[in-house]
Amino acid sequence: MQATFRHTRFAAYIGYITQAIVNNLAPLLFVTFSREFGLSLDQISLLITLNFTVQILTDLVTIKLLRRIGYRSACVAAHIFAAAGLVGYSILPYLLPPYIGLALSGILCAIGGGLDEVVISPVVEALPGDEKASTMSLLHSFYCWGQMLVVIGSTLFFLIFGLGAWRYLPCIWAVIPALDAALFRIVPIRTLEEEGGCIPLRELVKNRTFLLMCIVMVCSGASELSMSQWASLFAEEGLHVSKTIGDLLGPCTFAALMGTARMIYSFFGKHMELQRVIVWSGMLCVGCYLAATLIPNPIAALLSCAVCGFAVGIMWPGTYSLSAQRIPNGGAAMFALLAFAGDIGCASGPTIAGLVGDAAGSIRIGLLTAVIFPLGLVICLLTLKRRRTDRMT
Repeated sequence: MQATFRHTRFAAYIGYITQAIVNNLAPLLFVTFSREFGLSLDQISLLITLNFTVQILTDLVTIKLLRRIGYRSACVAAHIFAAAGLVGYSILPYLLPPYIGLALSGILCAIGGGLDEVVISPVVEALPGDEKASTMSLLHSFYCWGQMLVVIGSTLFFLIFGLGAWRYLPCIWAVIPALDAALFRIVPIRTLEEEGGCIPLRELVKNRTFLLMCIVMVCSGASELSMSQWASLFAEEGLHVSKTIGDLLGPCTFAALMGTARMIYSFFGKHMELQRVIVWSGMLCVGCYLAATLIPNPIAALLSCAVCGFAVGIMWPGTYSLSAQRIPNGGAAMFALLAFAGDIGCASGPTIAGLVGDAAGSIRIGLLTAVIFPLGLVICLLTLKRRRTDRMT
């Protein structure tokens, strides 16, 4: 059977599920890592920082190497690194000093995730079709469904086999990126360069609208990951609920509502003003952070964590699409730099929340601090005055 662009789109969807696996599996095991290997809260925070710092460095390196190695090689390599990192979680902590083993596994996963983030969005943007914003939102919804899959699948695994069998779980999840690596070897791939969409990098970084969108992207990543990375531990230690209830009502519902927001926009986005949607989402996110950390009732706080998923849903893909609208020929370099900015937010948000929580002796205080990120997003977009489209030549 001849592979078509439909198979390319399917491979891209699986690529975002892979991203969800490498970003969300380890946080579900943070408490287990802490108990089995004696890790402190600040050590776990550094694992999160390391993950997204490596993703940031991967973003930068990929910007320079992508034209040399090609999109296909980058997509295949992304999934090989992701699979290797997941298997590493099961093996390396027992072959090496545990913290070193966990860190090396996280580095491999981060390289895979960073490559995925840089290459998959422009590959999908270059596919035939007109509804680019809706397609982008649908693509990013698969990250959410992947996050749900990880939480539900892992929860069922623990219920059946117990937490003591955790080391087998990453190997099971590694099958998905391994299969997608094989799929990316055969699907057809178009690039934005072929459509004449690429502009010199030095011109892009001088554009004021683009720089403002990069700040919005930082706030988007931080708003999303600060809650999703710490929700499981927050539920267990901050709200004193069981791991099963905490994971299902926290991270799992967070992912479900985030995916729902993205699906809604993919179907009805052409009838909405994107910038206004993102602003209202940011305001809702501010309210969710405040409610989750200030309401004393555990169930109400968990529901606030979950609704935060709906609030952040449109932020990341919406910023991509808004940037593409305002800078139509930004090309692959624009997507790579936006991914870079988003990963800075993904690294800084959870790290700041974790470090503040460790210093205060409460992850609740750390998450309360993270309210600055959605607030910053709202302020940035409100300052983005309506102006002519910045078509760069």
